Amino acid sequence: MSGLWRASVITLYPDMFPGPFTQALAGRALGEIWSLETVRLRDFGLGKHKTVDDTPSGGGVGMVLRADVVAACLDSLGVDDRPRLLMSPRGKPLNQARVRALSSGPGVILLCGRFEGVDQRVIDGRNLEEVSIGDYVLSGGEIAAMAVLDACVRLLPGVMGKDASGENESFEGGLLEHPHYTRPQSFEGVEIPAVLTSGDHAKVEAWRRSESLAVTKQRRPDLSGAKDR
Repeated sequence: MSGLWRASVITLYPDMFPGPFTQALAGRALGEIWSLETVRLRDFGLGKHKTVDDTPSGGGVGMVLRADVVAACLDSLGVDDRPRLLMSPRGKPLNQARVRALSSGPGVILLCGRFEGVDQRVIDGRNLEEVSIGDYVLSGGEIAAMAVLDACVRLLPGVMGKDASGENESFEGGLLEHPHYTRPQSFEGVEIPAVLTSGDHAKVEAWRRSESLAVTKQRRPDLSGAKDR
């Protein structure tokens, strides 16, 4: 197993994994290019009932994952160079640049948040990087962790049939991807843009660049590629 890109997922619901990672590109590469282990947080719980949470200090609704429980679980993985990510709606938004950085490293440790959150002391004490996949709240961090894994694994060398297919996608270069077309030539009276069937590669690339810029300015003017032009 040495040399594989290693993913460890800490979760209260390990049966949710491998889930979608038995299928498609990621599934075919699992065990060959990358590895996935799940760590059951409940195993590190306290007392007869393996308690992992407690009421929030200062009052309020919900429960908070205990620092001592989370720390014991993290420490059980040993020390390595993998970044430790806490999936959290208050985290820094995940972007393609961060995904590329993660996929080029040794792997990742993902802590799936639950309840109201995680005791801040273990976030600070174990150097957890809080990451969000969007401005909305999920029931827990498992689906968010799956999104991170899928985004990273597809970029690992050898996972996609053509590695170059990951270089001209949305968010690469700060732009959204251009529209795509394929056969039939005519669909409900709408033709494929003539430039795409012209055979002139320079004109095709210029059209794609122009369309990417137009789509980005319309839908995501906040992206760097739109703001720079």
